[in-house]
Amino acid sequence: MASTLDLARDLVSKPSVTPTDGGCQDLIAGALAPYGFEPEVMNFGSVRNLWLRRGSTSPLFVFAGHTDVVPTGPEESWRYRPFEGKVVDGTLHGRGAADMKGSLAAMVAACQRFTELHPNHRGSIGLLLTSDEEGPAVDGTVRVIEALSARGELIDWCLVGEPTSSLQLGDTIKNGRRGSLGGTLTVRGIQGHVAYPHLADNPLHRLAGIINQLAGHRWDEGNEFFAATSFQVSNMAGGTGASNVVPGEAQAQFNLRHCPDTSAQSIRKTIDTICAAHAKDFNIDWDPLGLPYQTLPGELVDATRHAILAVTGIQPALSTDGGTSDGRFIAPTGAQVIELGPINRTIHQIDEAVSIEDLENLSLIYERVLKHLLF
Repeated sequence: MASTLDLARDLVSKPSVTPTDGGCQDLIAGALAPYGFEPEVMNFGSVRNLWLRRGSTSPLFVFAGHTDVVPTGPEESWRYRPFEGKVVDGTLHGRGAADMKGSLAAMVAACQRFTELHPNHRGSIGLLLTSDEEGPAVDGTVRVIEALSARGELIDWCLVGEPTSSLQLGDTIKNGRRGSLGGTLTVRGIQGHVAYPHLADNPLHRLAGIINQLAGHRWDEGNEFFAATSFQVSNMAGGTGASNVVPGEAQAQFNLRHCPDTSAQSIRKTIDTICAAHAKDFNIDWDPLGLPYQTLPGELVDATRHAILAVTGIQPALSTDGGTSDGRFIAPTGAQVIELGPINRTIHQIDEAVSIEDLENLSLIYERVLKHLLF
């Protein structure tokens, strides 16, 4: 039985920039095989997915996570090489250390210890792993859930290992997320010479008016559980590269994180109306929709709260803020879904790192959740 740290170092040392898995899932399958976890590879497109299950009866508890990581950025800017898995002064350094290979290692170690101590536990334990969470997320968890649902494998409880902690390990449980609605807006005009604007139709100007109105639009006020809907532009493109040419086309990528009080359908209708007021020729290529979800206090939330308190002495807060996760694909099946992982301060940054003590304690928390629900 490897330690949580050893597993985390092995995982971090495998380059797995999305959608590459880099051998991480094989490592996890090998670590859990002696403990009765049956592996099933469920690949779609270029994405590698792995479903591991121990047991065949309900209730089914699942750990969910991703083996892919975001790009490193300039490696020369890192203090330690991003795929070395360097340990210095009680800290594990490397891309994915916090998001979320550290959590995966904690899950595996927790499953090893729990099943060794309680080989005849009730119900089943599963692990759902994908290499498509940091990317488009169209051939990963969503496809696995579709396949599992089609054959009647329904998840009762799911813990996603996203890095949710803010200042201390366990201070925050994500028990829901706002929805995610995004797309690429293309506005077409008429190319021409900047000195003859009456002969051209500048799509950049029209796009600017659209963005300005969308950015200032008040979608809703939020509610006691969810923050208000927000609109952000992430990328813009347009122009020929010449300073004296009005371009014929301009684009903007945008995303809204929406409160359940406002439906995706109504958001799309508002965006279409605003675009039409500024441009005659436009098109929106919508991204796959991420629905909002919320798990109210109950068996899973209570088990996780008790586990965190026992290991850390902290009373965790429930939160639905931040980004989205693959939990949005699992919750619609009826499963109770929460997210719990290490401190998120360095995720997606150069010099990503995680405390070794936190990883070991996270594994103990995961083990206690298993014991509370399945023993």
